[in-house]
Formats: sequence, C-alpha cells, structure tokens
Amino acid sequence: MGKITVETCEIEGLKIITPTVFGDKRGYFMETYNYNDFAAAGIDHTFVQDNQSSSTKGVLRGLHFQINYPQDKLVRVVKGEVFDVAVDLREGSETYGKWFGVLLTAENKKQFFIPKNFAHGFVVLSDEAEFCYKCTDFYHANDEGGLAWNDPDIGIEWPIPEGMELNLSDKDKKWGSFKEFTENKHSLQA
Repeated sequence: MGKITVETCEIEGLKIITPTVFGDKRGYFMETYNYNDFAAAGIDHTFVQDNQSSSTKGVLRGLHFQINYPQDKLVRVVKGEVFDVAVDLREGSETYGKWFGVLLTAENKKQFFIPKNFAHGFVVLSDEAEFCYKCTDFYHANDEGGLAWNDPDIGIEWPIPEGMELNLSDKDKKWGSFKEFTENKHSLQA
C-alpha cells in the first residue's frame, strides 16, 4: 500500500492518481497500475483494453464517449503534455453537464480516472505527446458518441496558448452540442 496518492475532484467519481516514484542517478521506477492499490483507493475495475496514441502540438481529440458500451478509463501521458478533460453525462448526477480538466505530463506522471458515462477529450500542449489509457470495455466503432469540444453550454476553459492552431479530425469537427445531446435524450445512466 501507499504506492499511489488519490485526489478526489469536484465532480464525484473523477480521480487524479499520483504514483510514488523511486529514483536515483540512474533513473526512476514506478508502478503505473497495481490492482490492489487501486481497489483500496475505490477504483475497483477490470481493465480489458490498453490504448496508446501519439499526437503533435495543437491536436485536440474529443469529446468522445461510448453510448451502449460505456468505458471507465485510466489515462496518462508518457511523453509530452496534454490538458485532459471529462464532462459528466450521467443522468441524475448533480454535476450533469459540468467539466473538469487536469494537466497530465510525462514529468508529473499523474493519471486521471474517468468513470463510465463521461465524455472525454484532450489537447496536446507540447510539441509531441504520447497518451496511454486503460479501458474497462472494448471499443465498439458503431457505438461512439461525441460533443463539440467548444460548446458554450459546457464552457471548457481549454488552456490554448495564443497563436496555437488546433488540429481536429473531421469527425471531431462535426459533433453536436450538449443541448442537442440533452434534447435527444441521450443522457447516460449513472
């Protein structure tokens, strides 16, 4: 025990995990995931898929979610720096439609736990970033949903430096608003 520190966030269910890093002049060692430590911290999930992406500065991915096969995610950055965001889509939640963001870097080694039924996205702030995440369900291509990254009703305060050009996929440019999501009764179960 004691190999991780877990911070709760202002939105119930979101957690920031900081591992204990053992280092000396040769480098460092840390456990990035230990089921027993995570379960003791209230993150008692079985992860079935690991993903990794590489992106360049200004790439914004999201805001994504799975509709019928929602995933809990444990995300971290192994190279570079990203601002990572989760938006609460849980029907009946006191923080429904609210967002929370955290800076994840290779240096701070923080991880972000995002429960099921949150939309998720990030923007790359460094020249390059490698992003890793564990998921509790498999990806289903025909089950993907999304929200506009810049929806004013959500109001995410992305820390985009002046002059940085954003790079979004065609799909991410076409997601609808939170209002449309709510009107179409796509609220997800808590």
